[in-house]
Amino acid sequence: MSIVITPATGPGDAPAAGGPGSPALPDAPWRRLWGDRGSRTALIAAALLILVALTAPLLSRLGGWSPTAFDADAIDPYLGGLPHGALGGISAEHWLGVEPVTGRDLFARVVHGAQVSLLIAFAATAIVVVTGTAAGIAAGYFGGRVDTVLSRLMDLTMSFPSLIFMIAMMSVAQDVNRVVLMTVVIGVFGWPGIARVVRAETLSLRHREFVEAARACGSGPWRILTRQVLPNISGPVIAYTTLLIPGMISTEAALSFLGVGVRPPTPSWGQMIAEAVAYYETDPMYFIVPSVFLFVAVLAFTVLGDALRDILDPQGGRP
Repeated sequence: MSIVITPATGPGDAPAAGGPGSPALPDAPWRRLWGDRGSRTALIAAALLILVALTAPLLSRLGGWSPTAFDADAIDPYLGGLPHGALGGISAEHWLGVEPVTGRDLFARVVHGAQVSLLIAFAATAIVVVTGTAAGIAAGYFGGRVDTVLSRLMDLTMSFPSLIFMIAMMSVAQDVNRVVLMTVVIGVFGWPGIARVVRAETLSLRHREFVEAARACGSGPWRILTRQVLPNISGPVIAYTTLLIPGMISTEAALSFLGVGVRPPTPSWGQMIAEAVAYYETDPMYFIVPSVFLFVAVLAFTVLGDALRDILDPQGGRP
């Protein structure tokens, strides 16, 4: 007969982490995000694109060319202005080749295009998230007439064919800053989606015990919304924000592709793709280079947004 002596545990003691019978501790969101290979790759790609956008002037100086500088020696005037050499004129002087006819450096234009595209995407996303979150919280918490007015405004905004109205507004406004105008126009039509998500989350929270307790203690609506409701809906909002970015990048590229977005000589991925359509047979690299950057940006932020949604909002808005 053997006697097993176990150490005594007090009421405040807990089983050692990882020991028998101990509950599994959830990983931190960033650790779960980094632990998945696809999410880690998307995170690295998104971070590199943001770094490229932030350091675009430095990178173009490093490459030795301005995005607006012409290089007549890099093109052949007897072949319709096609670049000298193979692969669109890729060389030690022009790392990604040059544009046909103008001879402008593609590397400089692509990195500055990243700056313009991501600036518009992030700024428009910020407008959408702030406006949509404020409207959704107000509609869900106050209810009544406030909810009715804001919900009808959401329905009205979502009923517009947004792309057609964006094209019309961008075409009418001529002598304005195109980057600022695109940011505002895209943001105006994008907020109802996140407002509906936030409204649904707020409706499920406004009668919870901790909200009722804060209200019974004399807390006003502003304190309850900022201290109780907003922190509890931050997960879905962050996930939705990340999913908005690739859509904003695509919208900016589409408007520039259609000729109503950023205007030359300011570079933009969509504008470069539009100009490259006429040369995709004779100079495919001119079409491939900005297309690859646009594809990688949209894919990286989409995968990252899906991963964050699964981590921060596993229910996905389902009951």
